[in-house]
Amino acid sequence: EIGVIDKKIAKGTKNYLHEDAMTLEEMNVAIERGAEVVRKIYSEGCNIISFGEMGSGNTSSSSLWMSIFGNIPLDKCVGAGAGLSSEGVNHKLSVLKESLNRHDLEDLRKHPEKALAAYGGFEMVMAVGGMLQAAELGMTIIIDGFIMTNCILAASKLHPEVLEYCVFGHQGDEAGHKSVLEALHAKPLLNLGLRLGEGTGAICAYPIIESAIRMINEMSSFKQAAVTKYF
Repeated sequence: EIGVIDKKIAKGTKNYLHEDAMTLEEMNVAIERGAEVVRKIYSEGCNIISFGEMGSGNTSSSSLWMSIFGNIPLDKCVGAGAGLSSEGVNHKLSVLKESLNRHDLEDLRKHPEKALAAYGGFEMVMAVGGMLQAAELGMTIIIDGFIMTNCILAASKLHPEVLEYCVFGHQGDEAGHKSVLEALHAKPLLNLGLRLGEGTGAICAYPIIESAIRMINEMSSFKQAAVTKYF
């Protein structure tokens, strides 16, 4: 299917400086709608999937999830996003700190669904739902850049087993990406200094994964190739 699949939940999330981005009910709808798309893809014969995103502001949501779920100081999580100056990054950090103060951190860590609803974007929560569904179906998940890495971090707080299905495509250039990968004990396949998300790093990593599978399944052994053993 080509084109945009309409899974709209609302006309954007709310301002989480003052209130939660979405209700728990909206969060659950987003989880399910992300899962719906993955089920359709799986039914068409796909067994490997990557996730990307398009949007502005979701590095902020990712930084908050990273700080909450990775237990990392917020100033280590916040970067330039779409290209902020150092002054802009400082302002971004100040606003996010104020936003984070609305909730008790330990409560958010005990109840990760509250953190998803409080600070997530619909596209991020849908990705979480898609990742969880992909793991349930036994699919391989290629993780993209900073935002999608924080989505899998969030997904792992709901169901830790999801990480067993992941291949981490690359380490991007956003300030916190290296730290969140380390928090997940993840070893990305590529480090190309990419600042673009949208699934591009995952796509770059795909040929390496395909090559590895071909080597496992198709490459001749010494015995098959009649190579004499050496000592």
